[in-house]
Amino acid sequence: MNTAGSRLGAYACLALSMTLVGSYIALTRPLVAALPVFLLAWLRFGIGGIAMLRWLRKPASEPVLDRRTRGLIFLESFLGNFMFTLCMVTGISMTSAVSAGVILSAIPGMVALFSWYFLKESIGPRTWASLALGVGGIALLALVQADDHGVEQLDPAKIWLGNALIFCAVLCESAYAVIGKRLTAVLSPKRISAIINLCSLVLITPLGLYAAWGFDFTAPTGWVWPLLVFYSLAASVWTVWLWMTGVRFVPASQAAVFMVLMPLGTAAVGVLVLGESFTTVHVYAFILALAGLVLATLPGRSALKSS
Repeated sequence: MNTAGSRLGAYACLALSMTLVGSYIALTRPLVAALPVFLLAWLRFGIGGIAMLRWLRKPASEPVLDRRTRGLIFLESFLGNFMFTLCMVTGISMTSAVSAGVILSAIPGMVALFSWYFLKESIGPRTWASLALGVGGIALLALVQADDHGVEQLDPAKIWLGNALIFCAVLCESAYAVIGKRLTAVLSPKRISAIINLCSLVLITPLGLYAAWGFDFTAPTGWVWPLLVFYSLAASVWTVWLWMTGVRFVPASQAAVFMVLMPLGTAAVGVLVLGESFTTVHVYAFILALAGLVLATLPGRSALKSS
């Protein structure tokens, strides 16, 4: 009973985490238009660091971090926080949202491959089927968006660079999921969130100071600052803690299925907040992705027998 409850709570944490990620990715566009990329990233990690100051304190029960764990923390911060933020924010400003959505749909499959290779997790037919359904739903959604809204006219060279950066963000997010699974064995989710955010703040500070030096902070309109606070707390605090909490009880390959909610969350914000149209085919795309989610989270025969 306790195991089933823990797993159900883990599923909820993973789903909410990826939905929030999708939400703040959709809201990145107006922030990039108002703030330089490096300044935006610096303010994000700074606001997140202030919110998580208490989480930095080492619990008495926590062992001293060895060299290997410190290396994993740095990689988690550098790839999953620092590089993901820079690649995603810069890439989405150079390419269309449709292209970004199609590329982001590769995340679940990449995490499954990474977890199979690095964590030696077995990937069963049901997990592969759920991943295929999720990727199919998101790809369908992206194609419908292309038909409904068209593709923004951009410099072809920038489009290719933007797509490449989005794919780099996919690789970073996949590495983040796998490394996070390793870290949850020795650190609490709150402490992981605080430490990797602090490392990212240190990495971005020189670039952030350079961007802030000549920036006119009175230029952005008033809505930018509340949106920046939400973006910072969602990206640095809430989503990281929720993900690390959930992945403690779920294999990384299975947790990867919940990443289909990232682009779906982006689409939902586009419809509910930005006023984009919602068609019947959008419904079909959501059904495919959610069917994959249900297929991955239903207990197997062994789990039912043990309960």
